[in-house]
Amino acid sequence: MPPSSSLAHPNIAFIKYWGNRDHALRLPANGSISMNLAGLETRTTVQFDSGIHQDELTLNSQPAPEAARLRVAAMLDRVRALSGVTAPGRVTSANNFPMGTGIASSASSMAALALAASTAAGLNLTERELSILARTGSGSAARSIPGGFVEWQAGATHEDSYAFSLAPAEHWALADCIAVVSAAHKATGSSEGHPLADTSLLQPVRVADAPRRLALCREAILARDFAAFAEIVEQDNLLMHAVMMTGRPPLLYWQPATLAVLHAAAGWRAEGIEACCTIDAGPNVHVICTAQFQGEVAARLRTIAGVQQVLEAEAGGGARLVGN
Repeated sequence: MPPSSSLAHPNIAFIKYWGNRDHALRLPANGSISMNLAGLETRTTVQFDSGIHQDELTLNSQPAPEAARLRVAAMLDRVRALSGVTAPGRVTSANNFPMGTGIASSASSMAALALAASTAAGLNLTERELSILARTGSGSAARSIPGGFVEWQAGATHEDSYAFSLAPAEHWALADCIAVVSAAHKATGSSEGHPLADTSLLQPVRVADAPRRLALCREAILARDFAAFAEIVEQDNLLMHAVMMTGRPPLLYWQPATLAVLHAAAGWRAEGIEACCTIDAGPNVHVICTAQFQGEVAARLRTIAGVQQVLEAEAGGGARLVGN
């Protein structure tokens, strides 16, 4: 069968996904809202080949660790079940940004894999179907299938937990200046962290309040109201990390430079710079700003001790097929 290649972007969550109602299906404890990140990408090629004896994975030009291969094989199994294809798959994937550091590499990787594998198997899935399929590999991958500003509804069942576009990428000129304070692979990944959410006494409160935060964030994005947006994004971020820190065992991803960026950005906003912070499961800080302040924010971040690199991304599109 001919190969198929795809590209998907990571996303940054404004209202966070943390914890599952069903870990096997990755049905989230609450809905979430995010923005895809243009310029940061995973490119994946899949070919089903009866000439190999098991699924193969090459990651960033190197043979992948067995745990990563098995996670990809599980996704290929779902595609084979949908399509009737029986051959093993040869998968080649590469990212142009650090993996496993809180920049949603699993989201872009599984979104790209879902699209490339389903196409290689002869399927023509809808955006909703692709979002559901990607979700089974990594929950946040559901949000990397549609484009722009995206909402993932928690849903009640496997079939109605999927993501859709709230607004296209061009709706609001926001940028994400990512302060990379560590490019090391985090010791506890998101997949291992989600089951710990329910060990925190704060998780039920965070989940119960999620509809309010979702509504405020949705309204702020649609109205392009940065002040309202910044307030709810930072509140939601601290709620998630409070759950992480109070779980058993606690997850404390932050490093000294993480806190330095949070304090600095708060000061910049007091000066009139439209910027706010959010952090995924890792130490790196996503400073979200309006496009007019992107250059200033990125330059200031580079002066903070402990910031190794600053990645810049604007709102990006959805997963798409590309030439092999």
